[in-house]
Amino acid sequence: MDFDETYDPIPLEDAVQTMGPDERGMMTELFYAFNTVITLQAFGDPARCRAAFGDARAACRTFERRLSRTLPHSDIARLNAAEGRPVRIAPDTAALLRAAQGYCADSEGRFDITMGAVVRLWNFHDGVIPTRERIDAALEHVDWRTLKVWEESGGPDGGGQAFAQLDDPLAAVDVGGIAKGWIADALADALTARGIDAFIVNLGGNVVAHGEKPGGVAWRIGLQDPRDKEGVVGAVAVRDASAVTSGVYERCFELDGTLYHHILAPETGCPVETDAAGATVLARRSLDAEGYSTTLLALGIERGCAFAREHPAILAAYFVDADGNVHTA
Repeated sequence: MDFDETYDPIPLEDAVQTMGPDERGMMTELFYAFNTVITLQAFGDPARCRAAFGDARAACRTFERRLSRTLPHSDIARLNAAEGRPVRIAPDTAALLRAAQGYCADSEGRFDITMGAVVRLWNFHDGVIPTRERIDAALEHVDWRTLKVWEESGGPDGGGQAFAQLDDPLAAVDVGGIAKGWIADALADALTARGIDAFIVNLGGNVVAHGEKPGGVAWRIGLQDPRDKEGVVGAVAVRDASAVTSGVYERCFELDGTLYHHILAPETGCPVETDAAGATVLARRSLDAEGYSTTLLALGIERGCAFAREHPAILAAYFVDADGNVHTA
């Protein structure tokens, strides 16, 4: 099937709650996308905020229909089902895939967007552990270098067309480890385009903070306590930047005294062994914060701190260990 904008229903697509302004003048909107609750908060003219929220919500629907691994007409789903054939994709999907390849190359092998063949074997909701044989068979099809992305001129509208291809017919792309950073940056652009100067975008742990609260107060992002889903062990002041957290507590289950979490090692296909329960990256672009957060968590505290200091795009990195202690790079 060629690239199109075929409609795929999105769960809870019509569930939207808009509130405010509150006593501080802040507007808030909550809606569901990418299997999580999206929170938008902004200070400004209420009508302008509502219009900006609408733009951001519409952008989320477009991104989900293009980047979801499970919606059948998405760019990613069609690429994975193409059995090695070229697939025409949206230009922004191509740009995201190329950006993802850069983080794959820069991650010391800890991040690979072709982990889809392994990821789909695990079920962290029901606590299903795949057999070693199935994992080993899937790992044979994990190599981000098998993904090719290119553009051709002469599209139907006179512009260029973007294409992607997996050289391995059994490989599968999963952009879940980077797409929210890309999307958060796009949502921030949508709000600033409407003239909103002070806002926060929260995609379930992926946060962009722009401007300041009234009175020159910075936005503050909590560092989650791995021992308590409702608790925090500290907070980070954020202005015109993004904070993204990867944690072993986000999707996990325990079986026979062993914790199994969703951050899988490309070498083994199993949850990565790390002394960091959570890693939070602060960067100007949410794409950078997202692209590096999983790598830092996988590297662990000592190696992750060294990695963060070597990468200028990382403004700061915070690691939380299993006992709730915070380590700063």
